[in-house]
Amino acid sequence: MITASVVAAEGETTGFPSGFPLLPHPAEMIIGVIAFAILYWLYKTKVVPRLEELYEERAAAIEGGMQQAEQAQEEAKAALEQYTAQLAEARAEANSIRESAREQGAQIVAEMREQAQAEAARITESAKRQVEAERQQAVVQLRQEVGTLSTALASKIVGESLEDEVRQKGIVDRFLEELEAGEVRPEKIAPAGQDA
Repeated sequence: MITASVVAAEGETTGFPSGFPLLPHPAEMIIGVIAFAILYWLYKTKVVPRLEELYEERAAAIEGGMQQAEQAQEEAKAALEQYTAQLAEARAEANSIRESAREQGAQIVAEMREQAQAEAARITESAKRQVEAERQQAVVQLRQEVGTLSTALASKIVGESLEDEVRQKGIVDRFLEELEAGEVRPEKIAPAGQDA
């Protein structure tokens, strides 16, 4: 009963009927609604936009970072492809330079071989000409000596002088022709005046 009388006394002071003991005073309700409205307005105009802005900045930073990472990955991939292409091009160029050098070396060797063969042929031809000239000179000299000896021998055999140059030349030429033909016989050697 005491509690009922306390509740009844409070109900009379608050202005509410005694059946609603949990309801606050209307002035508190108004102050509470105004305070709630102010807080709602502060949150709506200041806090929530700032939180949304921070959220958007964070999302943009994350997306930007992801885009930058993707872009960096694409750039790295492009650089790798470019490096691979340059490496392949450098290898191909090195191979072509190596082949070119090999061909040039073979060409130089072939040219040097041809020059050496030409020089050897020239030296051989020069040596042949020199030998031929020396042989001709030896033949001429031998002919003169054989002519002189044969004239002196014929003069001794015949017993008369064969110093006449025309006569001597004829005898020597005939003797050498017979000598070359292999028909020289001692009975054929006779003075020009004693021809049979």
